[in-house]
Amino acid sequence: HLLLFLLFVGPFNCFASYSRATELFYSLKEGLPAGVLIGSLARDLRLPTAGGQHPAALQPPLSFTLASHGLGGQYVQLDNRSGELHTSAMEIDREALCVESSGATIFGSSAVSSSSPSSEPCLLLLDVLVLPQEYFRLVKVKIAIRDVNDNAPRFPVPHIHLSVPENAPVNTRLAIEHPALDPDMGTNSVQTYRLRDNYGVFTLDVEENESGERTPYLIVMGALDRETQDEYVTVIIAEDGGTPPLVGSATLTIGISDINDNCPQFNDSQLNVTLYGNSSLGTHVATVHAVDMDLGSNAQVTYSYSQKVHQPSRDLFHLNESTGAITLSTKVDGDTPKLHRLIILGNGPGCIPAVITVLVTIIKVTMRPPEVVPRFIANEVEGVVYLKELEPINTPIAFFTIRDPDEKYKVSCYLDGDGPFRLSPYKPYNNEYLLETTKPLDFETQQGGEISVVAWNSEGFRVNGGVKVQVLDDNDNSPVFGGELIELSIEENNVPNAFLTKLHATDADSGERGQVSYFLGPDAPSYFALDKTTGVLTVSTQLDREEKEKYRYTVKAVDSGFPPRESIATVTITVLDKNDNSPRFINKDFSFFVPENFPGFGEIGVISVTDADAGQNGWVALSVLNGSDIFVIDTGKGVLRAKVSLDREQQSSYILWIEAVDGGDPALSSTAKITILLLDINDNPPLVLFPQSNMSYLLVLPSTLPGSPITEVYAVDKDTGMNAVIAYSIIGRRGPRPESFRIDPKTGNITLEESLMQNDYGLYRLLVKVSDHGYPEPLHSTVMVNLFVNDTVSNESYIESLLRKEPDISIEEKQPQISIEPTHKKMESASCMPTLVALSIISLGSIALVTGMGIYICLRKGKRHHREDENLEVQIPLNGRINLHMLEKKPMEISNI
Repeated sequence: HLLLFLLFVGPFNCFASYSRATELFYSLKEGLPAGVLIGSLARDLRLPTAGGQHPAALQPPLSFTLASHGLGGQYVQLDNRSGELHTSAMEIDREALCVESSGATIFGSSAVSSSSPSSEPCLLLLDVLVLPQEYFRLVKVKIAIRDVNDNAPRFPVPHIHLSVPENAPVNTRLAIEHPALDPDMGTNSVQTYRLRDNYGVFTLDVEENESGERTPYLIVMGALDRETQDEYVTVIIAEDGGTPPLVGSATLTIGISDINDNCPQFNDSQLNVTLYGNSSLGTHVATVHAVDMDLGSNAQVTYSYSQKVHQPSRDLFHLNESTGAITLSTKVDGDTPKLHRLIILGNGPGCIPAVITVLVTIIKVTMRPPEVVPRFIANEVEGVVYLKELEPINTPIAFFTIRDPDEKYKVSCYLDGDGPFRLSPYKPYNNEYLLETTKPLDFETQQGGEISVVAWNSEGFRVNGGVKVQVLDDNDNSPVFGGELIELSIEENNVPNAFLTKLHATDADSGERGQVSYFLGPDAPSYFALDKTTGVLTVSTQLDREEKEKYRYTVKAVDSGFPPRESIATVTITVLDKNDNSPRFINKDFSFFVPENFPGFGEIGVISVTDADAGQNGWVALSVLNGSDIFVIDTGKGVLRAKVSLDREQQSSYILWIEAVDGGDPALSSTAKITILLLDINDNPPLVLFPQSNMSYLLVLPSTLPGSPITEVYAVDKDTGMNAVIAYSIIGRRGPRPESFRIDPKTGNITLEESLMQNDYGLYRLLVKVSDHGYPEPLHSTVMVNLFVNDTVSNESYIESLLRKEPDISIEEKQPQISIEPTHKKMESASCMPTLVALSIISLGSIALVTGMGIYICLRKGKRHHREDENLEVQIPLNGRINLHMLEKKPMEISNI
């Protein structure tokens, strides 16, 4: 008992107790996930473990095993080594395991034990075997399943009806026979009830019996009157005590039963009636009617004459006790009084009778009125003639025989009232009249009426004979839409099954003939749906304006007549645009080739971009994301322009990112890559890098062999392609034998062509033209190459003075042919070699002869020869003069070699 006490008052976490009976008790909430620790059998049984006082080697391993994998074993997992008990993947539901009044039915294995949810706990029973032999025991494990508030109260029926008499006094208590059920227990079960609307006259109370069951009672808090309101409809709500509380509800209809608290009443206190003295027996005189506001037997009214009514009047007029109808029961003769006062009582159960007085005045006549006798041709039931609305003109309705019962007077008749009817004599018979139609009947215009045939005799006595006519409807009207064209609109990207409109067609026919059904025409796409009954038009899929902007199809309205009639309307649906498309460039990458020095704000190219959206959503604005200080784009036309002239030598290409933004809200955008490549223009002449100055010179030894390289001219061109292909040529020479040097047109290498003689000593000045192959006009620069042929440089100041003088050099206008291979010149030189050898042999003799004389002359006149040479350097006339400073495109830094 102590353990059971601890089971209910213990903390939330699991606890266990151990006794020699080898039983363990655990407590566990229902609905826990897998892997929650329930308890450790080894610890709670105080069995030795590897971590105890005894050495691990002396302790045999423990083994824990479920004796049987029954119902309880499905909800737990037992670790065979540690003895830890955990919840399994199968969730424990206390309400499913422990049904009220159920008990353990499986013996010798795990089972579930329970009694009433409100009294005894729900137990999960397990048998666990502990091995090995020295620790063997059978452990009875009891797991108490604690309830959680996982079930809402639920009424057994959705509608509860309760009857309350209208004279129920205040504080009357009526038990509600269908209380809410909650499988949870304790405070998690149903605790309270309430009404959503008590109408100011009801409230609820809850009574709990000895077993803990709670029953709601309806309490009357105010006066009830069935004649004022005979029914109250509200919602009864049951709420449990969980946290948070759960609720359930049902509809409660409170009917107010009738009691006899009302008496019959006449609308009038007196009724005046006139009766002709020649009226036949059974003639209806009048009908009295009293009203009782009660129901059923409480509202039954009977009629009777008051004791004050004289017997002759009772005999003359018959009163129907049930209906209150008064009819003539005997013939009126000369002795019959002219005035009769009939006091009639309206009797109800347990009530004081209501009273009405009927004054009947009898008018005595000396002749009988004309008689109107109808004989029906059309279909007639109980005095009502039924005609189809499609009947043709002149359809016969009835014959009327008009006669004078006394056969003294002439009788005539006519038709009283308006309508498409005609009453005419039917010849050759006398006093026979035919009633027929004068035009087709239309049920939609007039459903029926009463035709009055008036007969009168020559004395002016008139009699009316009435005939009721009911026009039968026929299916002569087609359904009619509000218009032949139904114009709708919907935004694109709509939700599936979006509502478009509710079609409505009217049919003037009645009954089934006027019931309209709606259908889509055969041209309607499959993703449009039309409800046959309600006419609701929906679209089952998303519409895309860019795919299709307008839909046009027919719808049909069909009535239920036979044969059915129909009408057709055209539905047009305009899909409205949404900004769901980004601007799209026709290319992801644009490339433009532009010649350099292109004028500012000139058109570089057109960026084409489209947007599938319409209107403002499809308007696109272009802008330059980078390089906006150099480039600008025309938003409207997409024309790309440069604000300044572009120089390829400063930057040969530009990469721009162009952004296109539409006019939607929010706006969508996209970008494109623009590559601008500048085409080279020949706007840069070659730049001579070597020699660096026109004042520099080079010493050439006389012993230099022909064909030896002397120096070179080196130049570069900032342009590209053919504009940067450089050719070298000597356009001006000055010196003792200036043709002794040539320049390679491709490389600019200057070589010695011929052997230098004694007379070849001196300063050579070569004007070299460095030219590109640009189009349309090649550009060039010039440089002066100075060569000093001598053994040594003994007087530099003398040479520098010569260099400072501006020489007169004739300009050779021959263009260098760099396409000719350099080996061609070598072939020419080789072809001249035999001739030179022959001339040398011939001249050997003369050379020996004049050697002595030559030496003498040279030694004697050497000084004068140098002075003349100097004068010749300056004074030799040239065919053309050139300003060396004008030929140079750029200033050069002067330095000596």
